[in-house]
Amino acid sequence: MRLALLALLVAAGTAHAQPDPSERYAEATARIVEAALADSAAFDRVALLADTFGPRFTGTPALEAAIDQILAEMRADGLENVRGQPVTVPVWVRGAESATLVTPSGDIDLPMLGLGGSVGTPGIEAEVLVVGSFDELTARVGEARGRIVLFDVPFTSYGETVPYRVGGASAAAEAGAVASLVRSVGPTGLSTPHTGVMRYADGDRQIPHAALTAEASGILRRIQDRGERPVVRLAMSAETRADGLSRNVIGELRGRERPDEVVILGGHLDSWDVGQGVHDDLAGCVVTWEAVALLNRLGLRPRRTVRVALWTNEENGLRGAETFRDSLGADVSHVQLALESDSGVFTPVGFGYGGSEAGRQMLAARVEPLIRDLLMADSEVGPAGITLGGGGADIGPLMRDGVPGLSLRTDNGDYFVYHHTPADTVDKLDPADVQRAVAATAVLIWVAAEMPERLPHGE
Repeated sequence: MRLALLALLVAAGTAHAQPDPSERYAEATARIVEAALADSAAFDRVALLADTFGPRFTGTPALEAAIDQILAEMRADGLENVRGQPVTVPVWVRGAESATLVTPSGDIDLPMLGLGGSVGTPGIEAEVLVVGSFDELTARVGEARGRIVLFDVPFTSYGETVPYRVGGASAAAEAGAVASLVRSVGPTGLSTPHTGVMRYADGDRQIPHAALTAEASGILRRIQDRGERPVVRLAMSAETRADGLSRNVIGELRGRERPDEVVILGGHLDSWDVGQGVHDDLAGCVVTWEAVALLNRLGLRPRRTVRVALWTNEENGLRGAETFRDSLGADVSHVQLALESDSGVFTPVGFGYGGSEAGRQMLAARVEPLIRDLLMADSEVGPAGITLGGGGADIGPLMRDGVPGLSLRTDNGDYFVYHHTPADTVDKLDPADVQRAVAATAVLIWVAAEMPERLPHGE
């Protein structure tokens, strides 16, 4: 009797035991991780492209030459349906530029970078009004007319501080200023200016807009605080030209059973016109591209198609993302998920999931046990694994239509130190971090493309 009861209890426990959903992917994961960590192929690819082509700004020959090279390399990798997708893009040219402190002590160079989209000026010399917020400008609007307004706003977070770069010119113009400056959007100075996009509000007077280093901004602030009025001479040859033609780079690993269902991943290939654009975003491009190429080299062809897209014109237009989204048609229910890597490639922490909690749990249960050893356990950016909240600018159009969006999460506390500066160069990249990011990304897309289940859309 007791033996029979024990058998019943064991059977009941077995019936209720939940199998580990990651187990079916363990063998492929072991092969992926071993191959990804065996060499520095992805890092070497980043370094070669960065050193060969330098900055890859939209509308420049350097970007188009890099695209040609990558298309050739994708074909050599054996990816399928490799193509350049034509995109009409804006063309902004920086030209020669300078900012000079004229008063109180003679000509002193102020390191600066014009902001993308700004109009130029042959030369404006005017007193500077330093303010610490839009509210302070409103309160001192009577002092702004005929002056250069400097927004000396210390960096707190990108989301909180970047509105001064994007919208500062329109606010200053409305107050009657002849030009506007902004303290560079970044956590430290090191006498390195940060560029980035700016925009004029419709109908507003367009005035020149540039970023000063944190140190130069501090000089002007201190002069004003001493009761003096600094005078700056600003010259910028910037101009916006007629639209040009660029391309998104696309390659695929066709699905073996459901080729019409797609997992999309990528980064943006364009960069600003300074530095090498490595963390933003060449390394992110190569990580996603190499993840797909790695699956192909290992003969791992998943159920669904995996499509890597390296978008053009993210930095100053998002035309590449919009063209790519439009090419998929009105119905995107065939897209399993979209992943973007565009926050630097430092030590991997995991992935952010932009979608429902149910979808996050589905993916986390299958992926987290497989990639745990690749991830930094304790990071300022949050816990390791797949956490709720993710996405990116280039997959934004897909996410707005309900596609789950993911972002590669890394221990990127230094990202905004280099972001949009001449210092975003290969030496800031750790080869081991790049290879671990490739491994984690390849495992995630293998699982997402191979799992029988569909991730829920619509949230």
